[in-house]
Amino acid sequence: MTHQELLDKYADLAVKVGVNIQPDQWLYIGASIENAPFVRLVTKKAYEAGARQVFVDWADDEVNRMRYDLAPEDSFSEFPEWKRIERESMAKEGAAFMNIVSASPDLLKGVDPEKISSFQQAAGKALSQYRKYIQSDKVSWTVIAAPSAGWAKKVFPDHSEEEAVSSLWNAIFKAVRVDQPDPVAAWKEHDETLHEKAAYLNAKKYTKLHYTAPGTDLTIELPKGHLWAGAGSINEKGHTFMANMPTEEVFTVPHKDGVNGTVTNTKPLSYGGNIIDGFTLTFENGRIVDVKADEGEQILKKLIGTDEGSQRLGEVALVPHKSPISQSNVLFYNTLFDENASNHLAIGSAYAFCVEGGKTMNEEELASSGLNSSITHVDFMIGSDQMSIDGINEDGTAEPVFKNGDWAF
Repeated sequence: MTHQELLDKYADLAVKVGVNIQPDQWLYIGASIENAPFVRLVTKKAYEAGARQVFVDWADDEVNRMRYDLAPEDSFSEFPEWKRIERESMAKEGAAFMNIVSASPDLLKGVDPEKISSFQQAAGKALSQYRKYIQSDKVSWTVIAAPSAGWAKKVFPDHSEEEAVSSLWNAIFKAVRVDQPDPVAAWKEHDETLHEKAAYLNAKKYTKLHYTAPGTDLTIELPKGHLWAGAGSINEKGHTFMANMPTEEVFTVPHKDGVNGTVTNTKPLSYGGNIIDGFTLTFENGRIVDVKADEGEQILKKLIGTDEGSQRLGEVALVPHKSPISQSNVLFYNTLFDENASNHLAIGSAYAFCVEGGKTMNEEELASSGLNSSITHVDFMIGSDQMSIDGINEDGTAEPVFKNGDWAF
């Protein structure tokens, strides 16, 4: 297939499987101007599928960097009210949301961590209601990717810019199964496989998970009524959608007060336009009590200090080391991809749909069920071919869930 044919299939997949746009539905797209041709193709596909109107929120990496270099320091604690209203009102109307990520992992390298933290807090607080729509699956949403020159050169530093962008496109196409004859059918099969793993874990009803690997000895308590999920989701109107493309994970929620031990990352974390790597977190009764990092330690500490909930975990995700993305041996420096090459955890908010009845619970009910609440949610990678995970039953007996980085069942 030609590059244009692959792009066409990718756009079609994002619209029909990612957000699964419905007739007369609005679509909100967040994307970089660097990917305008692809965004136009997605927009065309959405209208052809029956979208009522497509709205695009454009971003520009160079303009974003200028702001951090030149804007007044106190401006980073502000978030435009009109942007909050825009997201919330569209979510209330049942719009679908697509975010096309592409920013360079080094976009904000060298920027004062205080500015990044201030902006993340301001945006997190302003968009908290919108995030509730997303994290309780009230609306359809998806995150996909398209290369930028800066990101591509980070992944393929020995290539020319043109070659790097082309190589990253090809890696993305392969990761999202666009290179297969019928990507929509391939995703249906993949969805079924992940749901089979989730169904097995839901039947087990483990009370805890125990992780062991070099630098990691961590026990995570699971709330009563926790639910494992994977791949496709269903919004409140009963329409299916795929929140992340690619996705190779099955995931659930930890008990916010039940995490103890130490965990070490195995892949760099791209966060706030910076790279965080070589880090270890220590937990006591759910809370992070010690942080060490070889790179980006101050950024990581600012992230953990965002609010009360950012000191705890909100997601537990299982991904076999032999996943296609891991086997590609491409380090993407982008969480959307790297988290699907590795077992991972998330600092911050929990997904309400990962506990029985959670989609209709209020904040107090979710908290009493053990779910964490925060204005942030950041995944970090901890898996390797040396990781083993045991599921702990109610009677204290242990069963292997992962062995040497792969499923044990």
